[in-house]
Amino acid sequence: MLIDTHSHLNFSVFKDDVDKIIQQALDSNIWMINVGSQYRTSKKAVEIAEKYPKGVYASAGLHPIHSGVKPISVSEGGLTPLSMLAKSKKVVAIGEIGLDYKTEYISFKEKQKEVFLEQLELAKELRLPVIFHCRFAHNDLLKILKLQVSSFRFQGVVHCFTGDWKQAKQYLELGLYLGFNGIIFKFNVDEIIRKTPLDKILLETDCPYLTPPNFEEKRNNPLGVKQVAQKIAEIKKINFQEVAIQTTQNAKQLFNLH
Repeated sequence: MLIDTHSHLNFSVFKDDVDKIIQQALDSNIWMINVGSQYRTSKKAVEIAEKYPKGVYASAGLHPIHSGVKPISVSEGGLTPLSMLAKSKKVVAIGEIGLDYKTEYISFKEKQKEVFLEQLELAKELRLPVIFHCRFAHNDLLKILKLQVSSFRFQGVVHCFTGDWKQAKQYLELGLYLGFNGIIFKFNVDEIIRKTPLDKILLETDCPYLTPPNFEEKRNNPLGVKQVAQKIAEIKKINFQEVAIQTTQNAKQLFNLH
């Protein structure tokens, strides 16, 4: 069994065959969490998850690249609908939320921080783990999380981790998991994967993006998680079964999946 802890079958690129793809994954003993990036996609993730009694889950959150759109703060009514959606029994995490300092988004990085903190409060209120998005912003994200530790220690995963070992180690010390997906075929994060304990690793696809090499189609889907698991097994010099068993246990424990 494998669990794709970060998929986007709730995105419009899958609108014509989402149920077919989900059934193929379930038939291959692959569970998935469809991750929201704004209210619309979070709502779609919940709607999809509610159609399946087991194996399909959702997260709700506002991706940092969307946080420059107004109105957005709780006081302006921007996150209230999202917070109501997050109370669904099918929502197993708040995310993906965080910081994104890619050139085109850095102009509103202070707004990103504000919205991120508001969503952390929502995760705290609902006692849900967090799926963290972080691009070129690890130092600021770590600073925020370390300030939170005195009052609340968040559980969660740093999605699509491509930082350095010093940053990885700090996330691990905070009790967080690191999520790896098809990006590991494009960027060399072998050292980080080798050093990260297997019981702190989660598998992802980030589908439809980051398609592994030699995958059946250009559009990635949860079946691609198999190649990610195989690559991690090769890097850590352990067998595939060990990766599958431990990462599945990790995902079930963090997201309370059953």
